[in-house]
Amino acid sequence: MSENPAYPVGLRLTGRRVLVLGGGTVAQRRLPALLAAGADVRLIAPAVTPSVQAMADAGELTWEPRGYRPGDVEGAWYVLVATDDREVNEAVSAEAEERRVWCVRSDDAAAATAWTPATGRGDGVTVAVLTGHDPRRSAAVRDAVVEGLRDGTLSAPRHRVRRQGVALVGGGPGDPGLITVRGRQLLAEADVVIADRLGPRDLLDELPPHVEVVDAAKIPYGRAMAQQAINDALVEHARAGKFVVRLKGGDPFVFGRGKEEAQALAEAGIAVTVVPGVTSAISVPSAVGIPVTHRGVAHEFTVVSGHVGPDDPRSLVDWKSLAALRGTLVLLMAVERMPVIAEALIRFGRPADTPVAVVQEGTTAAQRRLDATLGTVADRIAREGIRPPAIVVVGDVVAVG
Repeated sequence: MSENPAYPVGLRLTGRRVLVLGGGTVAQRRLPALLAAGADVRLIAPAVTPSVQAMADAGELTWEPRGYRPGDVEGAWYVLVATDDREVNEAVSAEAEERRVWCVRSDDAAAATAWTPATGRGDGVTVAVLTGHDPRRSAAVRDAVVEGLRDGTLSAPRHRVRRQGVALVGGGPGDPGLITVRGRQLLAEADVVIADRLGPRDLLDELPPHVEVVDAAKIPYGRAMAQQAINDALVEHARAGKFVVRLKGGDPFVFGRGKEEAQALAEAGIAVTVVPGVTSAISVPSAVGIPVTHRGVAHEFTVVSGHVGPDDPRSLVDWKSLAALRGTLVLLMAVERMPVIAEALIRFGRPADTPVAVVQEGTTAAQRRLDATLGTVADRIAREGIRPPAIVVVGDVVAVG
């Protein structure tokens, strides 16, 4: 084979016969991509790995449990040779050459007529890297490019088909590393970002200069952008042909009014994409070493909004039933109302010595943890100056470890 570089090409294999010889780990690694491409895979091997067996049992491919026979290449568009018998590999390769069928060999790349590139996918892009005789470098380059596409650090604007509508993106509890891959991808494509105060603020600094950022902060007892104004802004920018990301803290549908925004957009005829986020109800306790469930300690956890207290007629929480539960209680938006919440839980039967932890600004550089009991937590919060945003965890899991 000459030292000329390989000519890269993308094969469209949908419905076309691909012959695979060998059912070991090499075939196991290559088969998923062939199946994802829609290829009609015919596998010939006396034995296969359990994972390959499962693909055959599921009808994803046709497996013939035997060795290679001359003529097997007939009708194939592409051949992958992955047996541990060099003579068989050479015979199949020779037949493929005679029939002018591109053939990949796992045992001898120099003798093959085609090479399998290091391949990955991110943000709708297929990345295929060939470096000749250095597969590890190929894989390293592929990983760097795919990771950049997935986390949004490598962004290339769409030109032929621009993204439309609005994405409601859960940004996680505050640490910018805890936004989902999908969320970061969409953020990298935004024309307008309407951001919450509790979203990952550090990511806003990474946005290109042309991206408009709208502050939709809701500060407790302070300045706030009304929900109707947020809905109107989402509709207005989307109707102007801009791709809008509504960047929210936590998960959009966990006390985030995400459904209200989705309904407003749907009523305006605007396409909505919802990207779930890492909710602070679980991630913030985890960040300080508190499991919301633990074997032999808690088999359940309940997430409750404390934005209105037990004595408020607007409350939809059955506090009496809640106090009777043995599992973990995770209270969101409850710091200012902990005196009445703690009093109600104790009055309805939760022991006053139940361990409690309060975590302020969890997962961020300003994170603080306060430990108390249900009977002392209100005084401790006032004395220590704990302020929102904070998560309150009530239950024996607080003392685990």
